[in-house]
Amino acid sequence: MRIVGIGMDATDIPRISAAIERYGDRFLTRILTDGEQAYVRRHRDPAPSVAGRFAAKEAGMKAIGTGHSAGVLWRDIEVIRRGGPPQLAFHGAARRHFDALGAKQAFLTITHADTLALAHVILVGD
Repeated sequence: MRIVGIGMDATDIPRISAAIERYGDRFLTRILTDGEQAYVRRHRDPAPSVAGRFAAKEAGMKAIGTGHSAGVLWRDIEVIRRGGPPQLAFHGAARRHFDALGAKQAFLTITHADTLALAHVILVGD
């Protein structure tokens, strides 16, 4: 197993909260998949969860080496929960870059503080 990509991001929770307040569903629909929206809406205050997912997507984009460019859209990287720790799923252009790196698996860590959400992604291949 070898590391083929690493990405990290820090996202300001108050900035995300302000975007939700100002743009509402338009912001959430642009950034989050339907499954992610359903998850964050279950929280009394969705901003920390949205910020965590935003940071995870940014970290994933950095790990595949594109950032928010090369045809990679916010919804092309999805944070999923399957009864354990959060995982990343890559779709569309993000999946093509993931595959081109020879990546087989993505490891994701998300954490929150009062005003900051952090995410770290490590991509591994054979």
